[in-house]
Amino acid sequence: MSNLTADELRELFLFEHLSEDQLAWLVEHGQVETRAAGVPVHTEGEPATCFFVLLEGTIALCRNVGGQRVETSRTDHRGSYFGATQAYLRGEVQPSPTYRMTVESITDTVMYQLDADEFGPAIREWFPMAMHLLEGLFLGMQTTQRIVNDRERLLALGSLSAGLTHELNNPAAAAVRATAALRERVAGMRHKLAMLASGKIDPETLPALVKLQENAVERVAKAPKLGPLETNDREDEVGDWLEDHGVRGGWDLAPTLVAGGLDVEWLDEAASLCPNSATEAAVRWLAYTVETETLMNEIEDATTRVSTLVGAAKQYSQLDRAPFQVVDVHELLDSTLVMLGSKIPEGVHVVKDYDRSLPPIPAFAGELNQVWTNLVDNALGAMRGTGTLTVRTSRLDDRVVVEIGDTGTGIPPEVKGRIFEPFFTTKAVGEGTGLGLEISWRIVVKKHHGDILVDSEPGDTRFRVLLPLEVPVRVGLTAIDLDE
Repeated sequence: MSNLTADELRELFLFEHLSEDQLAWLVEHGQVETRAAGVPVHTEGEPATCFFVLLEGTIALCRNVGGQRVETSRTDHRGSYFGATQAYLRGEVQPSPTYRMTVESITDTVMYQLDADEFGPAIREWFPMAMHLLEGLFLGMQTTQRIVNDRERLLALGSLSAGLTHELNNPAAAAVRATAALRERVAGMRHKLAMLASGKIDPETLPALVKLQENAVERVAKAPKLGPLETNDREDEVGDWLEDHGVRGGWDLAPTLVAGGLDVEWLDEAASLCPNSATEAAVRWLAYTVETETLMNEIEDATTRVSTLVGAAKQYSQLDRAPFQVVDVHELLDSTLVMLGSKIPEGVHVVKDYDRSLPPIPAFAGELNQVWTNLVDNALGAMRGTGTLTVRTSRLDDRVVVEIGDTGTGIPPEVKGRIFEPFFTTKAVGEGTGLGLEISWRIVVKKHHGDILVDSEPGDTRFRVLLPLEVPVRVGLTAIDLDE
């Protein structure tokens, strides 16, 4: 087919109001192209070099969504245009433009093609005022999306900060309470020790009691976990023993002694080392020993919890590390789950199924944590307080697979193809901006050259993130602006 004439171009709605000179320019610079059925006209992500107008045939416009080809529209309308549709934007407004969709020829097609580098300047020259308006609109949308992106990140940071503060407050408060109680118990131990020393105890007996005290400390560390019925039975036995040996308030001491792993046989041994007149003082001294050891264990647990949370926060934020590094994906997942601990309801059971044989991967760790946060947060929202959250890792050929699954309501088929679109959300107004999954998609696909796959049905939704085990040549060490 020969190139179109000016009259033929004027029959296309896009060019019908152009002047004779403008039509002549199109005749000179355009050309007719054909594509066989099944052949792509252009592919999403490639440099946008050509502007196309459909003359004959049927085409399909497709997007890569979660690693799957999703057809967004199909047309056989003569005059439909596609390709470098933003060629009119100047380079500083839109540097290095790429095709935003894949266009496939469903049937044999005939198209009118213009070089984007020639067509763009011509449009700006022909319609200067319109170009100012369009550039303003384009920049305004970019700025809006960037602000909303930043707001989304700040909201996520605020939510995580509040959760971290809540998580830190619990062990910190427990440590403060245990420390105050410990101070009282240590003072009580000094008092009881003085009573023992003033009693009629053989000087050789006191070292034996000290050794017994050390044995009590060991038993506290190895105290078995008892069920409610067994605990009640042992407390009754110890309480009866204390009462029989004249220990006042023995029923108040029994729970402490039983919790520390002390039983009647052990108390008999302790009582045999001192005269009857000193039994009560010895028992109370040992009870204080058990309680102080228990309180020190509580303080250790609380401070360890604080240390763990701080470590998880550092791992999650990656503030003290290089942006691009080789990381253990399990450490990233664990730190994210710790940071989101306050948001996980009691009714949600977390299952971790890790393949520990997986090697470390090259990644932008801080931004992968953002991906895990978005996926876990969405999973929790879908389950509405009850269900199972599954975090699984595995290997597929030369890629690591991270799967986040939930037993929630699932993603309706009619919206599944849109979940990675910016600003698309199924949440109520004010509960979401529709950018969490879109940002996650860009981090995984554009920045790490991986993929996100989604399988969903009621009661079983799985997001699978596939990340390369080696650095793709085109990734390098340069961060990609997520606000592009």
